[in-house]
Amino acid sequence: MVTIHLKYEIDTERLEEFEEYGRRWIHLVDRFGGTHHGFFLPSEGDSDIAYALFSFPTLAAYEQYRLDSTTDPECRAAYELARKTRCIKRYERRFLRPLQP
Repeated sequence: MVTIHLKYEIDTERLEEFEEYGRRWIHLVDRFGGTHHGFFLPSEGDSDIAYALFSFPTLAAYEQYRLDSTTDPECRAAYELARKTRCIKRYERRFLRPLQP
């Protein structure tokens, strides 16, 4: 299993748009065979940082999802939402492996 950790720097004036973006991706990752663990929005501390975590059974499955998402209409609409609203200033992606008992 591989878990992807995304750290977003967001525009706090466009938090509603970012929330819509997140709701869309939770559904999309699950539809493509992953497990979305949620988006985590600012509460206390940094007001312009949000996180997302999702997993795929293998790195190959994640790579296939990335490839397929470039042509999927719903994925393209989610990308376009973020581009048009500029709710995301930048993001970082990390690949993690869970330590399980």
